[in-house]
Amino acid sequence: MNPFLRLLNELETPFCRRWNRAHQRPWLLRPFALVSRLGNGVFWYSLIAVLPVVDGLDGLEAAVHMLLMGGIALILYKSLKGRTRRIRPCHYAADIAASVPPLDRYSFPSGHTLHAVNFSTIALFYYPQLGWLLIPFTLLVAASRVVLGLHYPTDVLVASAIGLGLAYSSLLLVA
Repeated sequence: MNPFLRLLNELETPFCRRWNRAHQRPWLLRPFALVSRLGNGVFWYSLIAVLPVVDGLDGLEAAVHMLLMGGIALILYKSLKGRTRRIRPCHYAADIAASVPPLDRYSFPSGHTLHAVNFSTIALFYYPQLGWLLIPFTLLVAASRVVLGLHYPTDVLVASAIGLGLAYSSLLLVA
């Protein structure tokens, strides 16, 4: 393992342990598992599908923008994940439980978070009135990844920065 990643894992693992204690409390775990599942695509694809129905051509423009940037985010995410190969907390430390099955072995960056921030930022550009829904949902998706034992905090923070950077870059082209 890369010495830098090993050091980062050692620094972040205690934080992951604390947040991962939620798996001992089903009343707390279930909402995070649900948010994570919805953040896996269901919520975003539903939003993308509804926008043109509700807002016609303006909704279609927003939906196409989100889909295009989602594709770019996916390519970047897969490339980074394949290069860094950072082991997930649940695979690194035996006492951190994966509260839901991981999609793969590696954690960096958090794809759920990257896409949530990317999609939310773009959607909020077109529909700022959705902030009451999208901002809390995005924050819960990001938190769920650490609580569920699947990501380190830096996986989520860097993914947030990437998602925000991609979205803002694309919005500069549209605005």
